[in-house]
Amino acid sequence: MPGLGDLNFLGPIAGIVTSVLWTMTSIFFSVAGRRIGSTVVNATRIALAIILLALIHRFVISESGSWIPAVQSKQLWLLALSGVIGLAIGDQCLFTAFVDIGPRLSNLLMTTAPVFAAVLSWVFLGEVLSLVAWIGMAITIGGIAWVILERGGQRSVPAPHRVRGVILAVAGGFCQAAGLMLSKAGMGHGWLADEQHLDPQAATLVRMVFAGVGVLPILVIARSRFAPARRVARIGRPATGFAFVVVGTMVGPVLGVWMSLVAADATDVGIAQTLLSLTPIFILPYAAFIEREHVSWRAIVGAVIAVIGVAVLFGEA
Repeated sequence: MPGLGDLNFLGPIAGIVTSVLWTMTSIFFSVAGRRIGSTVVNATRIALAIILLALIHRFVISESGSWIPAVQSKQLWLLALSGVIGLAIGDQCLFTAFVDIGPRLSNLLMTTAPVFAAVLSWVFLGEVLSLVAWIGMAITIGGIAWVILERGGQRSVPAPHRVRGVILAVAGGFCQAAGLMLSKAGMGHGWLADEQHLDPQAATLVRMVFAGVGVLPILVIARSRFAPARRVARIGRPATGFAFVVVGTMVGPVLGVWMSLVAADATDVGIAQTLLSLTPIFILPYAAFIEREHVSWRAIVGAVIAVIGVAVLFGEA
């Protein structure tokens, strides 16, 4: 078996790192939302991400010291679609589904994303997964679903918009998969020579700029529609909330999205998307040791199953 330094493992490792980063950012944004409100968090995270990504590109990535990545027109359109579909529309679908049907069922339905990703990358990029890869994906998704079902099985939350929530959660999974596939195409896979491929960090910056453009009308509509709604009690100092937004943005929308494109760049989109979906597994230690929640043997077994599936995917790397 190749060593960990083998480049074949770059994609899977980046996918797992992304899941860890997204687990951390979900915690940071949850803490921030309790102090300054979810709308403020959502409105500032992309703007901050664009600034931070531009600084990284200017001072770390770009050899010429340019603030703006050099991209072809086709790359620009593909990455623009990726940002709007994957980060703006997809996130809004998921956030609304959380309200309609709760996080448990929403996250369960979001496990359809790897299947969408595998099908889309096969149709548009010509990526064909082996039988072993499909088995690894199925085992991993099954373990994740097992954990999600157990963690939400204690109580039932009324869902007045259940049908809409289910549709939006599945749409969120599709948008996430389509965004990742479009990002890989935008980097040049499937139509440009390897030496002409765009760096994942530069692609992340372009994608995030258009995500910001795409999220503006969504925020305006959301604010105008839900403005009369009742106030949500907030705890803690607003300054602390903004500090968590900054840290959460660096961890998630900056490093996390960057690593997700590294994963897509280095391995099949279906495999990458599966490894990006491990947040429900990585949240278990936080729930057990920080939140002092009871983690049952069923959840532990689900986590072990997911890890077995990940091992199978590594074997295909």
